[in-house]
Amino acid sequence: MSIEFTAFARTTEGRGASRRMRRAGKAPGIVYGGAAAPEPIELDHNALFHALRNEAFHASILTMKLNGSSTQVLLRSVQMHPFKNEILHVDFQRVDENRKIHMKVPLHFVNAETSPAVKISGAIVSHVVTELDIVCLPKDLPEYVEVDLSALDVGHSVHVSALKLPPGVVVPSRGKLDPVVAAAVVPKAIVEEVAEAAPEGEEAAAAAAAAPGAAPAAPGAEGKPAADAKGGAAKTEAGKDDKKKESGRDKK
Repeated sequence: MSIEFTAFARTTEGRGASRRMRRAGKAPGIVYGGAAAPEPIELDHNALFHALRNEAFHASILTMKLNGSSTQVLLRSVQMHPFKNEILHVDFQRVDENRKIHMKVPLHFVNAETSPAVKISGAIVSHVVTELDIVCLPKDLPEYVEVDLSALDVGHSVHVSALKLPPGVVVPSRGKLDPVVAAAVVPKAIVEEVAEAAPEGEEAAAAAAAAPGAAPAAPGAEGKPAADAKGGAAKTEAGKDDKKKESGRDKK
């Protein structure tokens, strides 16, 4: 994919000049690298803001039109306002087609829904990393690297060494490390449901086995406490009446 954008030479520098530029709808930037000296530039803020929403703009060789000529560049960094949708500064690097470049490209995960982990076990595929460091010549730079998850099963993961890289693209080695790219994880709720189902089943089986041999409760056994309570209340009332009668006799 060929992506072009237009930049303009910037003659003023400094914080004050940058603020005035932003108020005028421009975004300050710089282009560096190659044999030429670094050059301050400015770009249309809205056009650049929408371009940055395109994933390919971050991982492609871009054609920058500046001062009537075209230059191949890479987007290197973007500084955004902490809470506004405003670009504070942007950096581009000139590209030498004969020198290898170090880039981060996005990962595209495919076929997760057909993997045994998802289709059979109901697992969730966790994307451990979403970008990959690569080294290649500018002509070999891919927009993204595809990660095929069709063979992923529960308890397994996909490592960087298992990725199919485009021709001319390599991943910088970091000793013996082989980072994990994606892994299959069974949701905790499903694990807890399975763990709880077994004890409940055992309790139900034990209750069913004990029920036929259980001795029936003696008739009236449950009612005794209530009856005793009523009898005690009656005796108390009778005692009160006797005391009243005795006190009446004494008075006489």
